[in-house]
Amino acid sequence: MTAVKTIVKDRVFQITAIIAIISCFAARPRLADINFTTLWSLLAMMTTIQIFEHLHVLDWLAYHMTSRAHNARQLTVLFVMLSFFSAMFLTNDMAVLTFIPLYLRIAKKLDLPEIIPVTAITIAANQGSAMTPFGNAHNIFLMAKFHIPLQDFMLWVGPMLVVAVLFLAVLVMLVPKQEVPRVPVKDIRIMARPTAITCVVALIVFASIFDIVPAWVAAVVAIVFAVLLDWHIMGKVDYAIVLTFTGFFIIISNINQIPFISQVLGDIVNTPVSVYLTSIICSQFISNVPTTVLVANFTKHIPALFYGTNIGGLGTLVASMCNLVAFKQYTIYSKKSHGRFLLHFTLINFVALAIIGTVGLFAVLMFEN
Repeated sequence: MTAVKTIVKDRVFQITAIIAIISCFAARPRLADINFTTLWSLLAMMTTIQIFEHLHVLDWLAYHMTSRAHNARQLTVLFVMLSFFSAMFLTNDMAVLTFIPLYLRIAKKLDLPEIIPVTAITIAANQGSAMTPFGNAHNIFLMAKFHIPLQDFMLWVGPMLVVAVLFLAVLVMLVPKQEVPRVPVKDIRIMARPTAITCVVALIVFASIFDIVPAWVAAVVAIVFAVLLDWHIMGKVDYAIVLTFTGFFIIISNINQIPFISQVLGDIVNTPVSVYLTSIICSQFISNVPTTVLVANFTKHIPALFYGTNIGGLGTLVASMCNLVAFKQYTIYSKKSHGRFLLHFTLINFVALAIIGTVGLFAVLMFEN
């Protein structure tokens, strides 16, 4: 019942389902247009993430690392690092869901800055997730659809990694060196054997992203282990993202069968720069995940799409689900002005979009030639 309630309450799924149903009056979706490899990969990844959450691995890591901080800036740096690197493997949503509430609880207790640290944690999660083929849902989709070689992917990541790290380094320098007492380490016990097995399961899931293992095999392995560990885990898996992607595929399949719309979209994204700019602009209004699925069906300029949708997650609150999740966590755990936070959060995000986006444009021109 928990899983059903979560799916029903998911706004993105609700909107996608409505649009998918409406689009079916214009055309009938084709089974061949539904990328089942992507769906299996997402299910495998979401299940693995929930196993790690069940084992409290990120909580344990966060408490032990942040206990070393002596001032607010050091604390922010540690949280940003945790967010960036954990998002590479466990998605940006999971990173902000774990680290923003933890930081805000500490900040409230010690009267520490909130706006810049929380914004930096969110940007770190967004950009960190872009650095691996399995860090976010649209990268998983791109890998499944276009079978991008790992060496190409790593080359594309390079420029974005450098500028993102430099931007975050400058941003955390704006946090004052306010001394903090030692952050108490919460007594969280890690079960060694289940954690080790989960790491093996994660490796199988990662291997499926690179077509080394069939995606459905990885999903079955993850599900079986989750059930054996604690069957309640499966009730907490984010099935909404899998169903949402199914909705995206149905919508795009139907759009492809409407000649006028298909022709217009094809004309708009016929060059690398147009793909890049269209991906960024669309992401600001409909989020980067649906933008990826939409544009991918009308272009072969994959580096431009990769940069546009990953960098396009910066900017507005809806540019990435990660941004929405971060804002929701702030409204839950902070008593300070939510409007003031949203204003500064958005301004900093657009600055990041302008800086990282400029580098992304040069990267597109470099890799598309």
